[in-house]
Amino acid sequence: MSTGGLVRWAAVAIAGAIALGLPWLAAAVGDPALVPLGARILVAAIAAASLNLLVGQGGLVSFGHAAFFGVGGYVVAILYEQTASGERLFGLLPGAGDLLLTIPAAILFGGLTAAAIGALALRTRGVQFIMITLAFAQMLFFVMVSLKAYGGEDGLLVRRRNTLGGHDMRDDDAIYFLCLACFSAHLFLTARVVGSRFGRVLEGVRQNERRLAAIGIATYRYKLTAFIIAGMGAGLAGALSANLTRFVSPDMLHWTKSGELLIMVILGGTGALAGPLVGAAAFIGLETLFSGWTEHWQPLLGAVILGIVLASRRGLGGWLPRGKATS
Repeated sequence: MSTGGLVRWAAVAIAGAIALGLPWLAAAVGDPALVPLGARILVAAIAAASLNLLVGQGGLVSFGHAAFFGVGGYVVAILYEQTASGERLFGLLPGAGDLLLTIPAAILFGGLTAAAIGALALRTRGVQFIMITLAFAQMLFFVMVSLKAYGGEDGLLVRRRNTLGGHDMRDDDAIYFLCLACFSAHLFLTARVVGSRFGRVLEGVRQNERRLAAIGIATYRYKLTAFIIAGMGAGLAGALSANLTRFVSPDMLHWTKSGELLIMVILGGTGALAGPLVGAAAFIGLETLFSGWTEHWQPLLGAVILGIVLASRRGLGGWLPRGKATS
């Protein structure tokens, strides 16, 4: 194994050890807030990784990805609300408060929403694609604002976290390890998708879609499938976020949330498998640090992000030992 390979595996081992030992590390340093902060980073990393599949692999810059994130969150909150009230949704569907039901439901609805939006948006390219995805996300944002039965613009509380097969998830350590397990599974599946024939076709779409079409490959189907997979990943992240914060609001679907996810992807390095985690950790870490100093923290964060982007074309991921990348 080369020196670069050894360094890469050593970095992965160290990062894995820190991730697994974070609850005990937080207790040792006397800062239990590190655990929910770590869970928040993992949730953001899942959402950013799903967007990275579109941006880094397929060159599809979606500015409405937060729509699927918000749909996943609202699925969990609405199912919990129906359970708490004892009423059926639309008089038909019962509520649910178990993660074994709510997470698959959030993934399913995230994918269905992505299929509906992608079927139209993917018939365009470039700036038009960006604007259409943005427009659909804003439409869903205003739909949730108008739904007074589910909190409207004030949002909706999830008073108790979902259980997991009857196991209570109120403990922050439990929800953290759930987020870590979901992130690991999502990273593994993303790596399998990227390394498959499907992933190579998607990369070809980014490099020269017209050439692929000229040799008979129906690129639209590949792009739509990638869009649905990305929507399902964002739905998973939204479901975890609703359980972590026990709150959902239309802000989860707002275009500014999509912008944050896009910044995380760019910060970590588009196309790199570990990039979204690095980008999410950098973005949320800096946000937490600067907001503790001053209420006017946004200019500081913007300056740092600008410096990182100017210093490295590949983002922070470009400073790490090179692993398997898609660009």
